[in-house]
Amino acid sequence: MTLTRRSFLKASAAGFGAAVLSLGLSGCVFDSDDDDSVDVSFDHGVASGDPLSDALIIWTRVTPQQPVSSLKVQWQAATDPEFINISHDGEAQVSADSDFTLKVDLQGLNANTQYYYRFKAYGKTSPTGKGKTLPTGNVEQVKFAVLSCANYPAGYFHVYGEVAKQPDLDAVLHLGDYLYEYGNDGYATADAAALGRLLPQDNSTEMLSLEDYRKRYAHYRTDTDLQAAHSHCPFIVVWDDHEITNDTWRDGAQNHNEDEGDFTQRKLYALQAYFEWMPIRNVADKERIYRRFDFANLVSLYMLDTRVLARDEQLSFADFDLASAPGQAQFASAISSSSRALLGSEQLTWLQDGIMTSDCQWQVLAQQVLMTKMHMPVEVLQLLGSLQVALASGEDTSALLTQANALFAELAQIKTRILAEDPTVSANERARVETKVPYNLDAWDGYAYEREMLLASAVAAQKDLVVLAGDTHNGWAGQLRTDATNPIAANQAAGVEFATASVSSPGLESYLSLNTQDPQAVAQIEQVITLLIDDLTYNNLVDRGYLTVTFTAEQAQAQWHYINTVKDSNYQVLSTRSKQLSVNAGSRQLIS
Repeated sequence: MTLTRRSFLKASAAGFGAAVLSLGLSGCVFDSDDDDSVDVSFDHGVASGDPLSDALIIWTRVTPQQPVSSLKVQWQAATDPEFINISHDGEAQVSADSDFTLKVDLQGLNANTQYYYRFKAYGKTSPTGKGKTLPTGNVEQVKFAVLSCANYPAGYFHVYGEVAKQPDLDAVLHLGDYLYEYGNDGYATADAAALGRLLPQDNSTEMLSLEDYRKRYAHYRTDTDLQAAHSHCPFIVVWDDHEITNDTWRDGAQNHNEDEGDFTQRKLYALQAYFEWMPIRNVADKERIYRRFDFANLVSLYMLDTRVLARDEQLSFADFDLASAPGQAQFASAISSSSRALLGSEQLTWLQDGIMTSDCQWQVLAQQVLMTKMHMPVEVLQLLGSLQVALASGEDTSALLTQANALFAELAQIKTRILAEDPTVSANERARVETKVPYNLDAWDGYAYEREMLLASAVAAQKDLVVLAGDTHNGWAGQLRTDATNPIAANQAAGVEFATASVSSPGLESYLSLNTQDPQAVAQIEQVITLLIDDLTYNNLVDRGYLTVTFTAEQAQAQWHYINTVKDSNYQVLSTRSKQLSVNAGSRQLIS
C-alpha cells in the first residue's frame, strides 16, 4: 500500500511514543517505589534536549528483562546533584507502543539554570543527567558543541566522550546522521569485526521496518561515550539522510529500491523511531522538524530540515555533458532553477521572517549540508569521478592517484600565478582553473536558487549570519557570498559557514586514498583544495572530531577539535591539528 500525504500525517501524529508534561511537584514519592516485581534496567542512559527558558525535555528507556505489556516509571528534577531541592517529579506508564521509551517535558523551570534529573523503575535508578535552560535578557556568552555523522561499525565514539568533557556548553547541536541504515556488509564496516563493533545478529541487515530502526537506536545508545555526552548537556537535534536512508529526498532516496517496499512507509517508521529515541519535543507533523531557539539577546538558533519536508531529487552529473560549453550552460541553468526546492517555500519564508524580525545579535542556521560554494575545476571533478568509480569496483587506483596529484599541482601553480597577476598566464590556462562546477549536488550547490534568496535576505536584514553544517565527514570553513547575478544583493558578503568533521564516518581521505601518516602530503593537498575553491577558507580532509562555536556580542569563534584515531580503543587528542577561526560582529568576514 502506498501512503497518501493525508494518511502519512494521520499516522505521523499517532506515532509519537510516551511523552508527558511535568508542571512541578506531583506528590510522587520517588524513594518509596521499592516494587521489584519486574526486573528492569536502564541500559541506554538518559538524555535531555530542546531547552527553552522555562522548559526542558528529559528522556530515558526502561528495558524489561521479561515480556511485559507496560511499565511504570518515575522521574525527578532538581537544581542540585544531590536532589535536595527538587522542582519536578511524577510517574508515567511506558509500553512496547513507544519501545519503552519515555520523554518528559519539564515546564515552569527557571531561566539560565542547571537542572539535574533521574528516573526510577522497580527499584532501579537511572544515571543522573544534567540540562540547562536557556537564558533571557542579556547574556555574555553562548557556547555550542557541533556534531554529525556517527557510524557505529566504522569506529569508536571517542568524539562523544571528548564532548562530555567540554565545560560551559549551553547545548550540543547534532546535525544528523546520528546513525546509519546499512547492515554489517555495508558502508564503512570493513574494520567492524576487528574492533568489536559489528551490529547485533538480530539487527545486522539494512534498516527497513520499525523494529529495525528501533533496534539500531537501541544498539547505538549502549555506547558509553554517547551516553556520557547525552547526560552531560542538552542535545538540540535535526536529522540528515541516514536516519532514513542515504541521499533521502522528499519522495525517495538513492538507497531505497522498489523491492524494499513503499518509501513513504519506510520514512514513517524511521521518523517514529527518531521521535521515540531522541530528546526532541513532539510536534503534530513529524516531518516539520524545523524550529527556533533564542539564547537571550545573543543568538537566534534555527534548526533546519534539508532532507525530508521539501527537498527535490538530487541532480546527477551523468545527465550533463560537462566537457562542452552547451552542457555546462545547461547544467548551470538546472542547478539555479527557481523550481528546485531544498527548504521549500514554507520553511524558507519562516526562516527569512525570523532573521528579519529577530532581536538577537547572531543568526545561526544549524543544518545538514554545506552552503559554501564548493566549485572546483571541471578537470578535477572528472578525475575524482573516475577515481570514485574505480574505488567502488575494486580496481587498482594507483595510476589515477598519480594523475590526480599531478593535476592538483599543475592547477595550483596556475592559480598561484593568476593571484600574482602573472601576465604570462594564457587564456587556456585561465580557463582550466576558472571553468568550475560544484562537486556535490547533494549540498546547497545543487539548489542554488534558494541559497541566493536566503543569503540576500540576510544581507537585506543586515544581520550577522553563521551557518553550521555536517554531512561531509570533514572540517570546513567558508565565506558565504551572493552571486554577481543576485537580483536583490549582488556579490555581497552574507555570512560565514563552519562545518564539523564526523564522529567516526570516514572522510575524503578514503576517496582520495590519502596517506594519513604523511602530514606533509596531507597538508599539501588541503592547501591545494583551499586554493582552488574560491570561497573556501579552511579544510581538514583526514581527521575525525567535532566543532565548538562560542558567541559573544563582539565575535563568533569556531574551534575544530580532532582525535588521532577511531580504530583503537586508545586515542589521543590532536592538539596540533586544532584550528580556530572567527568572525567579528558586523563584518561577515572570516579571520584567522
